[in-house]
Amino acid sequence: MGALQEGTSAPVLDVVTLKDGSIIYGEVIEMSGGLLQIKNSLAGDIIKIKWAEVSKLAVSHPIPFHLKEGSVLVGTAEEGEAGTMKLKAGPSGDTMTVPINAVTQVNPVVQPPVIYNGSLNAGYSQSVGNSSLRNVSILGDLVARSEQLRLTLLGRYVNGDNNGSLQVRNARGTIKLDFFITKRFFWFASAYVENDFLQNLKLRTAISSGPGYQFLERGDLPGIFKDMTFYAEAGPTYFNEDYRDNSITADRASFRARVAMKWDWPLFDGRVTLYHYNEIFPSVQNASDFFFTMDNGVRMKILAGLASGFQVTTRYNNRPPAGTGDTDNLYLLTLGYAFDTTRKR
Repeated sequence: MGALQEGTSAPVLDVVTLKDGSIIYGEVIEMSGGLLQIKNSLAGDIIKIKWAEVSKLAVSHPIPFHLKEGSVLVGTAEEGEAGTMKLKAGPSGDTMTVPINAVTQVNPVVQPPVIYNGSLNAGYSQSVGNSSLRNVSILGDLVARSEQLRLTLLGRYVNGDNNGSLQVRNARGTIKLDFFITKRFFWFASAYVENDFLQNLKLRTAISSGPGYQFLERGDLPGIFKDMTFYAEAGPTYFNEDYRDNSITADRASFRARVAMKWDWPLFDGRVTLYHYNEIFPSVQNASDFFFTMDNGVRMKILAGLASGFQVTTRYNNRPPAGTGDTDNLYLLTLGYAFDTTRKR
């Protein structure tokens, strides 16, 4: 605690008494998920205590208390008998005794009904003189999440030429909707589309649906892992490839499976984010026939929403179009805008 100026009074600290008799002084920040967070100046950190271990509670500053019955009381708290507290709430400051185990949350961060996060990034390079190279890339992603639905949009466009001669032109996109049956288990429906000029590919389409599971959600892990998320999903897929010149490669369609995983690890309060996303489409008729796409990258916030990123995209097709190889690796360095409407304390 810093020194007090002459004539000022010491701040009133909140008091938490545990069932074993221990007493903790500080500022009650929040209680959610069964954990009470207290800011303690002597410890210099946030102390987390299981709510079930709290016997008495005194809070000097008005904060919202959420009760099991669904009501929310905003006010201060005084110590009561063991296992209870006296809430002073409302304009009149009426006092009511409330069992501690009847409180489900204290001062939680209330999220908006729909949370949006994503980014839009672009990269450009050009050389003139002995060579004339030009490369343009645009990457975008958007996730909109409510309690029961999650919409995911992914898109990429890459174009490169040398002295006017096309070197690469590729565009792809994924749209996916997840319906959460429980907090972890969901059912998805997705569509993957891709166009590649140099591979003679007019349109590759994959329509999928099936179950998925959210293995990690924000707050599941402690410390630097607290914002990490991970899910996996799988389901049947209708897979179709249309080619511009059927004399080179014939159109083909098949029923396949789709297996996908998405992992995000925001670090340093989201200033740096590592991510991985893949989609695998193995044929159900021939296990050795599959198409695979994978993105690995890092995104770094520079200032406010300004962000830079580096991404490696890998595509593997063990039945590539005639005259092309089975593996493509694309390295992208980009600059753009990233956003996240998740409310944080």
